[in-house]
Amino acid sequence: MKKITASQPSALRPAALLTSLSLALLSACGPAGSGTSTTRSSSAAADAMGNTTPSAYTIAAQQQVRDSLPLADRSDFEQAERGLIASPERLQTASLRDDASHVWDRPSYDFIDGAAPDSVNPSLWRQAKLNNINGLFEVVPGVYQLRGFDLSNMTLIRGENGWIIVDPLTSKETAANAFRFALQQFALRGDTEQRISAILFTHSHIDHFGGVLGIISAQDIERQNIPVVAPLGFMEEATSENMIAGTAMSRRAVFMYGKNLPRNERGHVDSGLGKGPAFGEFSIVKPNTLVGETDTRLTLDGVDFQFQYTPESEAPAEFTFYLPQHKAFCGGEVVSRNMHNLYTLRGAKVRDALKWSGYIEEMRSLYADADVYFASHHWPVWGRDHIQTFLKQQRDTYKFIHDQTVRLMNQGKTPGDIAEVLTLPASLQQAFSSRGYYGTVKHNARAVYQGYLGWYDANPAHLDPLPNAERARGYVALAGGADALISTAREAMNQGNYRWSAELLNHLVFAQPDNDEARELLAASYDQMGYQAESGPWRDVYLTGALELRHGTPESGINIATMRDMLLLTPIENFFDTLAVRLKAEDAEDKQLSVTIHFTDMNESYRLWIENAVLHHKPLTAADPAADATLNLTHELFVNILIGEAGLKDTLFSDDLSVDGSRLDLVRFFSLFEKPVTSFPIVVPAS
Repeated sequence: MKKITASQPSALRPAALLTSLSLALLSACGPAGSGTSTTRSSSAAADAMGNTTPSAYTIAAQQQVRDSLPLADRSDFEQAERGLIASPERLQTASLRDDASHVWDRPSYDFIDGAAPDSVNPSLWRQAKLNNINGLFEVVPGVYQLRGFDLSNMTLIRGENGWIIVDPLTSKETAANAFRFALQQFALRGDTEQRISAILFTHSHIDHFGGVLGIISAQDIERQNIPVVAPLGFMEEATSENMIAGTAMSRRAVFMYGKNLPRNERGHVDSGLGKGPAFGEFSIVKPNTLVGETDTRLTLDGVDFQFQYTPESEAPAEFTFYLPQHKAFCGGEVVSRNMHNLYTLRGAKVRDALKWSGYIEEMRSLYADADVYFASHHWPVWGRDHIQTFLKQQRDTYKFIHDQTVRLMNQGKTPGDIAEVLTLPASLQQAFSSRGYYGTVKHNARAVYQGYLGWYDANPAHLDPLPNAERARGYVALAGGADALISTAREAMNQGNYRWSAELLNHLVFAQPDNDEARELLAASYDQMGYQAESGPWRDVYLTGALELRHGTPESGINIATMRDMLLLTPIENFFDTLAVRLKAEDAEDKQLSVTIHFTDMNESYRLWIENAVLHHKPLTAADPAADATLNLTHELFVNILIGEAGLKDTLFSDDLSVDGSRLDLVRFFSLFEKPVTSFPIVVPAS
């Protein structure tokens, strides 16, 4: 933003104040944005998006996968289809904001049928076929799951007076559609109950709570005194995870989930954990019952629950639970039908593999008499022996990666060294539930190293390396120029060494971003790496990289308005923390400004001040010095300004906003903060 000075009369105008405030408050939390604007033409068009055909080396790699795994084993398909009550004829969910678009389009994956094409890893194709199975399923009488309506599952447990809802999906749209479908099917079976008697959130990731207000209102929850049960720390974690680093996380999530890729054989096919997240309207409600200890016992609408508290495993706040009356155990997302992430490619704090493994061993012992296991993703496991085998494999997958990474780390191996040599034992490699459809051995090993030793591998050459673009120019010169480097890269590609060609060409693209030949060759290398990837996120990352090399960086990013319901329940301090990381230090270095923000409807005031080019904030006290200006507004207006839904006219003439003190100082203060860049370049250098 252009800095406003006293010589500019517009600084005193309310319009300038609102503009400065809106840009400053515009937060970068929430999921990735909505759509892309392509700005670069493809220099080679093997298909509609420019993707190249699978090479002979890729075809050979796919055959090697077929030869090494029991892909003909149908046991998972039998379990995934077991208990099916009904499937929708056409599972699509319209957006609340634009009924002409869909936030969930299951038919777009109908191409996943038959044998795997050469452009998809056969193991990932198998997982994608399993995740295509959708509908309402009976786990055991009284316990049902809606699968395939979103990335995650919604579980329905029949209580004495209504339905106990576990994990109401990602968005209001998908949750409403799924619950409506379930009620229709239950009615056909003679159960016309529609009431919700309790709600459980197994953990603090948005695909397990974001749809709650699609199935019930906050007012009804309060009026009917409906229990909302969540793990201790849920609200803090759920509303903070994507706040401070939200801009970067959301942009990277576009890569991880292949949001802008076509759904076809050379595009996005699956996320491993499910088809992919639903990008709709997100919501949350505050729990009124918290579980903070293992063996906490609750009776909800006549159903007994025994909880296992599993913080800092797959999520910072998480639990699993056992239903003794049904002999059914819900593993939340601590256990699922693939290797999970110790580090997620969208970016987050690394997860503790040792704790994670320990929780699985604990649940295996606590609930050894369970006859069925079900979870927040994928399909159930029936039979005590099968459950025990599954849990042991999950336990040992994470512990093996942890123990062997630390062993090699203590031999002086670097993260890259460890990732290159570490492989699961054959007993785990043959278990499909331990395959790297979501997490991988390679990036999970790096996560363990990072968790213990951080980013630095102790090599002095890596302590203060040159910036990427400068280093790239040096390597291009060392290679003898662009033509020589391209020649070497082509030779690597012709030998199927796509990792090396990508390494070389990435240097050239960062040294010469407008070199179309380099961009196309790098994209072609990414194509082949994506086709060969067993991990859904790895495939999406490579193919999204190829997409953006050919067609440019998306112009649009986050639609923060979809987060309104969540932002209304987000602690005020979180917004100020987010504001602090957008202070333009170079402009604020000699500034000492302070403002008070008073929320008139909450009777809460906060002091914000800049000192040493750092923004500080605290609840206002009587002892605090007078601020340069005070902004008075309602909390709801604050959120509406933040998401861009408060119009200029409505705000300026509203009784919900007023300013005391110097308007000029208020504008000066907010002009020191930058608007987040929600769609920054990744595969090319930032300008």
